[in-house]
Order: sequence, then structure tokens, then C-alpha cells
Amino acid sequence: MAGSDMPLEELLKHLEGLANDALALWDLPKGATARLINVSENATYLVEAPGGYKSILRVHRENYHTRRAIECELAWLDTLGSEDVVTTPGYYTGKDGSPIQEARAPGLSDPRFLVLFHFVEGAAPDESGDMSAGFEELGAIAAKCHLHALTWDKPAPFERLTWDVEAVFGDRPTWGNWRDAPEVTNDVHAVLEEVEATIRARLAAYGKSPERYNLIHADMRLANLLVDNTGTRLIDFDDCGHGWLMYDFAAAISFIEDDPRIPDCKAAWLKGYQSVRPLSEADIAEIETFVMLRRMALLAWIGSHIEAPEPQELAPGFATTTARLGQAWMDNLT
Repeated sequence: MAGSDMPLEELLKHLEGLANDALALWDLPKGATARLINVSENATYLVEAPGGYKSILRVHRENYHTRRAIECELAWLDTLGSEDVVTTPGYYTGKDGSPIQEARAPGLSDPRFLVLFHFVEGAAPDESGDMSAGFEELGAIAAKCHLHALTWDKPAPFERLTWDVEAVFGDRPTWGNWRDAPEVTNDVHAVLEEVEATIRARLAAYGKSPERYNLIHADMRLANLLVDNTGTRLIDFDDCGHGWLMYDFAAAISFIEDDPRIPDCKAAWLKGYQSVRPLSEADIAEIETFVMLRRMALLAWIGSHIEAPEPQELAPGFATTTARLGQAWMDNLT
């Protein structure tokens, strides 16, 4: 929830009031209430009402997405679902007929955009054991989404986030500067400067041709698959935007890049992906570059979101491990 200068605990009190007051913008069952279930870029609430009603309310972070950007996200959700590419969550329109609502709260200087999604039954695949089956499915889903993006006539103007080198390393990085993250010591800093330079050089050579760089989900982790007896749904398109297609694998292993199971997960992801869309040798060769690009972005994210519980939990040792992974990656290039 970076972007506000007030302490997180105080901010969440304001947002809880905003979320519950804003429920009146939709035609919901009497007695509906919103309860916080997750804080990241946005605040996410479970909305419940007597009789078993459930939905998911996303209260957007201020100054992160424009209304048009959210409209473009929902347009892709609609098209992926209507064309049977993948199953995506639906959403409710407000009393005014719009799926995107706007609300203010006393104590907050900026209004917030809100979207109310259908509650999706199911559970994410188990990450405690062999994750290969889940990653094979992730790979196939990613390929289906990429094939769709390559041919979709996107609504104009199409506005979404960009996940390229400048978004991670540029003058105005989306998630902040990795150098400001916790535990970036002189030794870590020296290694990561070299990692950044190597990433920049390799991706400049790889290029941004449309079959390599297009619309991606950008957060396609196992946690964003919900599985029940009716099938698998892909959720949380909040970070979808323009990026390298192979970045979707890097996002899939966010925060667990050093897990010993990752080589098997990568093999499974590639198997699933190439069952739908073949990849070139150059695409496969550059996957580890995207893993390091994502890891550097996550290091920056921890630093810029350190007031939240998850970044605080992840911070110890993250910078050191990032440098170790980066050095090993560079050593394997020579």
C-alpha cells in the first residue's frame, strides 16, 4: 500500500470505513459487510451477508492505476472468458451500471477506485510438495493467454502497466529502487550493480518484437489459480500489462527463486507451455534473465512496501540471496 505517508495501521482503519460505506454503491443483500483479507498494492476485502452471499472487493491503491487502465484489465478478463481461453472471475456492476466505482473516506486525501468481483470457490494448488503438476498447468494457461494477446484487437486506447527494464531499473521504477531495500550492503550492492548491467545488455539484445513482448498476466503464480471440481480459474489480473512473455514464468516463482524444486518446476512449466505454443531456443535461453529481472523488482518492492507485514517477513536475507542468485546466474553465462 505504498503511496500514503500515514502509518499502515491508520491507513487500514480509513480503508475499512471506506470499504464498508462503499458497499452501498452496489445492489447487495441487506447486512453485507467487508472484512480485510489481504494487503499488497491494493486492499482486498471479503464481503459477506446473511444467507451465504460472498464477493471480493478490491480497493485500489491511490495513483497506481487510472480508471482507463482498470477498464482495460476488465476488458481482457471479459474476452479471455467469453472466448473460452481461460476461466476468469466475473464482477458486479454498480447501481450506476459501471463495474468501476469511486469512493472517498474522511482522512484520505485521494479517492479510491473499487471493483467488486464474484467470489470464486476453490483452493490454490498445494505448494508444500511436488509442484510440477501445478506448474505444467500454469505453463499451458500462460501460453493460451499469450496466444490470445498476440491476436487480440485491444480496445483503444489500451492502458496498462509496463514490465520492462525501465520499469524496474529506470529513473521512476514502478516498485522503487532496489538500492533502497533492506540489507543492501556494499558487497550486495556491488554484485547487484553487475547483475543489473548484465540484464540490461541481454534484454537489449533479445528485443521487444511482438512475439516476445506483449500483454502478460505478470503475476501468474500458483496462488492465483483456484481449483475446484468445476475446473481451474485464473485470478488477480491487477498487474497485467506489457512485458516479455517469458516474464510470466519468472513471476510464477516469485519469492521462491532459490527453492531446490525450481528446476523441476521450470521443466514442467515449459512442457505445459510448449504443448500449446512452441518456443525458440532464444526464448528458453533468456528465461533465467527474466527470473533475475523479477527478483530485482521484488527486492525493490520489499523496500518500498516495508510497512506491510509480508515485506517485513520476507526482508531478512532477501538481498543477500538475490546477490547469491545473481552471481550464480552470471557465472553460468560464461
